[in-house]
Parts: sequence; C-alpha cells; structure tokens
Amino acid sequence: MRDHYYLDNAATTWPKPEPVYTFMDSFFRSHGVNPGRAGHELAVEAEQMIVSTRRMLAEFFGYGGSPERVVFTQNATDSLNTAMFGLVRPGDHLIITRLEHNSVLRPANHLERDHNVSVSRIGGCMAGYVDPDEVRRAITPKTRAVVVNHASNVLGSVQDITAIGRIVAETDALFVLDTAQTAGVLPIDMDEMHIDVLTFTGHKGLFGPMGIGGMIVRDGVDIAAPRVGGTGVDSITPFQPDVYPFHLEAGTVNIPGIAGLNAAQNWFAELGVAHGADAGASHKVRCHQALEHIHHTELGHLSALDQAFRAMNGVTVYGSQVRGPRDNQPRVATMSINIDGMPADQVGEMLDADHHLCVRAGLHCAPLVHEDRDLVGRKGAVRIAPGYFSDDEDIKQAIAGIADLAGA
Repeated sequence: MRDHYYLDNAATTWPKPEPVYTFMDSFFRSHGVNPGRAGHELAVEAEQMIVSTRRMLAEFFGYGGSPERVVFTQNATDSLNTAMFGLVRPGDHLIITRLEHNSVLRPANHLERDHNVSVSRIGGCMAGYVDPDEVRRAITPKTRAVVVNHASNVLGSVQDITAIGRIVAETDALFVLDTAQTAGVLPIDMDEMHIDVLTFTGHKGLFGPMGIGGMIVRDGVDIAAPRVGGTGVDSITPFQPDVYPFHLEAGTVNIPGIAGLNAAQNWFAELGVAHGADAGASHKVRCHQALEHIHHTELGHLSALDQAFRAMNGVTVYGSQVRGPRDNQPRVATMSINIDGMPADQVGEMLDADHHLCVRAGLHCAPLVHEDRDLVGRKGAVRIAPGYFSDDEDIKQAIAGIADLAGA
C-alpha cells in the first residue's frame, strides 16, 4: 500500500509536471531579482520571462487583445475580489449563481450588505446546470456584472458559457468568468465566449504553484485598483497608473510563481505536440490539443469511479452521470458522494486513516450547493477528484475504500 492515494485535485493538482519544479528552482536561483525596477541585465531578463508568460496565457485563454491586460494576483479569490469590488458600485445589480464558491458568494454578500448592491442568485437543476435563459430573465437595466463559476467544485457540472456570454453581450452588463476548476482542463476562448473578465488560479489545472493567479481584463473594461503603490514605472505620478498591467499590480510580483506558470504553459504545448498537434502550430492550438487529452484522461478515471459508486447500495452520488467530454451535460473530473448513516467528515477521516485516501469532506466552500441538496445536516459530502497524474491504483483504492465503508 502506498503512503497516500491523492484524489483531491479539485483543491489543488498534485503532483506538478517535473519541468514546473525544475524551472521554478533554476529561474529563482539565476534571476531572483526585482523585475522592471532596474535596467540591469538580470532585471530585464526577469521581466522578459514575465512578458512571455503574459503572452502565452493570453493566447491560451483565447484573448486577442494586448497581453498587458493579463494581470497577476495571488489566486482566483484575489482576482474575483478585485473584479467584483472594482466593478460594482452602490445601487448596481449583480447576478451570480447558487453554484458559486465562497470566493464569489462572500464578495456578493458583502456588496449586498455593505454597499447597497442588489444581488440575484440563480439556481441550477439538481445535476448542477444553470439555464442560460434564467440569466437573461434576471438581467435588468441596473445589472452591472454577471459572475459565473465555469464548473462546480462540488458537482463537476460545466456551464454553457458560450450561451451565457452571448446573452450578457447583448446588454450593458459585464461578464466575469471564474475558471478555477476549468483552466487547464477545458479550452476557453475569451473572445468567442464574450468574456469581459476572466479569473484564474495557478495551482489547479494550470499545474502551477500556490500563491499565483491572475485575471485577463478585456480592453475597455475599467476596474478600480484594489491597492496602490510601487509599480517600477512612472514613479513621479502621485496616483496609481491607469495603464495595464500596473493599474492592478501594485508592488513586486511573484517571480517564482510566474516562472511556474511559464514552465507549465510550455509543458502544455509540448504535451499537445506529443498527442497530435503540429509542432509548428500556435501555442493555443498545441495547448488545446493537450487539454483534450487531459480531459479525456481525467474523465476516464471519473467514469470508473462513477460506475462503481452508483452500483453500491448505500452510496449516493450527486450530479450527472459521467458520460463523455462532448455530452450535452459536460463536466470535469470532480464528484461528490455520501454513504448512508455516516456524516461526511467521518467518511473522509476513515478513508484517510484506513485506506490512505486523500479526499475532501465538508461543504467545499460552496454552501448553497449543499443547502439546495439538503446536505448541511450531513456536514456536506465527500468530494473525490482524480487528476491527470492519477493512475489505476488510485482509482482501485478509492473504489475499495468506499466499498469497505458502505459494506458493499
């Protein structure tokens, strides 16, 4: 038996591709200086790495505007706070869904309570899918922003972002997309999907480290700076510069974190070539080929779990049944279950102690999903999320562990 069987990839992917570890270490050792603050060679080269990372991420997410609109933050929560508090004003109307993570729910709650913002919270079906027409019906002349979680971190359901984006684009509202569970798993085209602000975190599907995330802000969208200070440019100006990315990047950026994203982007491109993309194709094309392979691999793992758990007496599986990546109910490789007669936290503890399984039990920072399924009294659910680097032994151990606890 292994020491650990890691199936908590919805929280963070682990392990990372080896090039991410090696490049972060080597670049920090060779270029661990403050970029953009000095004209010496090391600072210039560090800044060049950052610029190349912005360029790759813009292409990766299908943004045709300037890569300078790619802004680095701490994580997706930081990005969403920046977007929501920087866009929405007193008297505005905000639309979110009940599938959201607390990184959206709590900012919305504070805007509603503290800033006189009205908030509409759109529910989904029991499988976790939101009807885009519900978004259309909720929009009013006062709607400033529509914020949607691309995929549920509890149910794995993937929303129809193209349809929602098209609806929002017909209005004066702005469309903000949370890609925490889909970046690095599903192809996302910011321009085609009419996304105004795209937020991402580095440590999940993008295979970067913790402590780095970002957002892409479409040209013409004005977000108030959440913090102000040093930028390394235009230092004589008494106020925060309006030019991007410095408008939203105050202080020194996370060089090791950005280096990790840089290495991961190159790893995606190489993986795409290994699985059929032309080596001379664009970064976007090569990466999207990699995403197709990654998604197919992860859904294969999830399908085996889903079939086994649904066949067990006393095990309840939430969300839609796993089918294929092009099914009319698309999903990512995240699922939640419960075992009859056992609170979720007890299941999680026993899976860890007795079967060395790393899963997550609880409300998963998405309380409304659990409220709508009457799971709060059961202390939520047990989330199982295989990843690209999961293997058959991980899957077999998860099935055996759940079967043992369920007496199946």
